[in-house]
Amino acid sequence: MPADELYMQRALRLARQSPRLPYPNPWVGCVIVRRGSMIARGLHRGAGTAHAEVEALAGAGARGATLYVNLEPCCHHGRTPPCTDAILKAGVSRVVYAVRDPNPAVNSRGAAILRKHGVQVTAGVCFAEAAALNEVYLKFRATGMPFVTAKIAATLDGKIATRSGESKWVTDAEARRHARKLRAQHQAVVVGVKTILADNPHLGPRLANAGEPWRVVLDSALRTPPNARVVKTGKCIVACTGRAGERQRQTLMRAGAQVWSFPGRRVPLRLLLRRLVASEVLSVMVEGGGQTLGSFFDAGLVDRVYWYLAPIIVGSVKSRAAVAGRGAGRLSEAWRLREAAVKRVGGAWLLRGNVSRWALA
Repeated sequence: MPADELYMQRALRLARQSPRLPYPNPWVGCVIVRRGSMIARGLHRGAGTAHAEVEALAGAGARGATLYVNLEPCCHHGRTPPCTDAILKAGVSRVVYAVRDPNPAVNSRGAAILRKHGVQVTAGVCFAEAAALNEVYLKFRATGMPFVTAKIAATLDGKIATRSGESKWVTDAEARRHARKLRAQHQAVVVGVKTILADNPHLGPRLANAGEPWRVVLDSALRTPPNARVVKTGKCIVACTGRAGERQRQTLMRAGAQVWSFPGRRVPLRLLLRRLVASEVLSVMVEGGGQTLGSFFDAGLVDRVYWYLAPIIVGSVKSRAAVAGRGAGRLSEAWRLREAAVKRVGGAWLLRGNVSRWALA
C-alpha cells in the first residue's frame, strides 16, 4: 500500500474513535508524519472541541512534516478557529486530505489558502472510504436534510404484530441488543403514537457510555400519555398538528416533553426533519410502526434500511405489516436496496441495504 493511503487509513480509523457523535460536525481524524514516522495524531471529539488537526499539532513540532486528514482543513471561524491558520503556523510542508469539505464556508478554500502559502496539497486519497465515513455530514451539506435510517424487526411474512396486537417479542434478546446499539449511532429515534400507546417503549440504547437520542413521536392529536416512558427521559419531542388541544399541549410540556406544532392534519415529515436539522440533529432512525415507516418510504425520505428478520411466520391479513402507507403500485416503483448484505444476529438475520444515493457502501 502506498504511504499516502496507509497514513490516510490511520486517520480514518482515528476519526471513528470519538466517544460521542460529532454532528453537526463531521468525523475527522488526523496523523502527522515526518521522514516515514508518525509523530502525532488527533481526532475531533464533538462540536465545540478542538478539530483533529489542531489536536494533532498540539502534540508535536510539525515543521517540515506531512499532515494527513480525511476532510479538507477548515478556513473559517466557527466554534473554533481555522485549522488552516494552525497548519501554517506550525510550518507543515504538505497536507494530504481525502474529501473536499462541502461546507460553503470551506468548499476548496481551505486547500487554496494552504497552496497560496506554499504548502503542497494532495486531495482525493482514500476518497471512497472517507466519503462513506461522513455520509451523514455530506448529505446534510448538500441537501439541508438529515440522514434517515429505517429500522424494522419483522417475521418472515413481514409482520410486526399478531392479529391481536401482540408484538413482544418478534426478535430475540441478542437481536434487540444489537438494535439498541444502532440507536446509539443516531441522534433521534422516530415512532408513531400508536407504538407509544401499544408498547410504551423506552427507545434508548441502554448501553454504558452511549449518548441518549431524542425520542420523536408523530402524534397529530397529542394522544401521548404524560407518563409515557419516552416523556420521562427528558429528551422527547412530540410532533403534533392543529388537531391537538392546548390542554394536552400544556400537560405534555409540564411533564417534560417538547411539543412541536405543524400545519395540516398530519405531521409533515419534511418540515419535521428540517426542524430537527435546525436543532443540529443530522442522524435519524425511524423505528415504526408500519404506518410511520410507510409514510417515510412514500415520501422518499429513507436512506438506509436495517431489517431484522425473525424466522417465524404469523400469517393473517389482520396482523400488522412492517411497512404500510400507500406503497408501490408497480414493481418498478418499489424501493430496491443497493449493496445489500445479510448476517446472523442472534436468532434473526439482519439485512442491511442502501436506498438513497447518499447512503454509501
